[in-house]
Amino acid sequence: MLGLPWKGGLSWALLLLLLGSQILLIYAWHFHEQRDCDEHNVMARYLPATVEFAVHTFNQQSKDYYAYRLGHILNSWKEQVESKTVFSMELLLGRTRCGKFEDDIDNCHFQESTELNNTFTCFFTISTRPWMTQFSLLNKTCLEGFH
Repeated sequence: MLGLPWKGGLSWALLLLLLGSQILLIYAWHFHEQRDCDEHNVMARYLPATVEFAVHTFNQQSKDYYAYRLGHILNSWKEQVESKTVFSMELLLGRTRCGKFEDDIDNCHFQESTELNNTFTCFFTISTRPWMTQFSLLNKTCLEGFH
C-alpha cells in the first residue's frame, strides 16, 4: 500500500505543534512563578520600611501623648505606578505605655485595657521609592478599635 508523501510530515508537524504548546505552557508557568517570587521579594524587602513610615506618620499626626506601634499587618499589597511603588496596607495599631517622643517605642509594651480606644485599625496608601528612602502619604483612614 502506498502512503501519502505528506502523511509522515503531518505526524511530525502535529507532534511539534503539541510539544511546542507544552513548552509555551511550561515557560508561561515558570514566568508566572518567577513574577510571583519577584513580587514576594519586593514586598519582603520594602514593606517593613513603608510600615515603619506609616506608624511614624500616625504618631506624628496623633494628638495622643502615648505612642502607638504595630500590632498586626491585617492586609497589604503593592502596585507599580510609573517609577514609584505604591503600598496599600491595613494595620492594627496599639497604644503603648511610652510617650510618642521617646527613643525606643518599638520595645514599649502595649497598654493593657479592654477599652477600644487603645487600638486603631488604619488603612494607609503610601507612594514610595524605598531604595531612595522617599515616602509620601497618599491616604490614611483610621477607625478606633479592631474592625
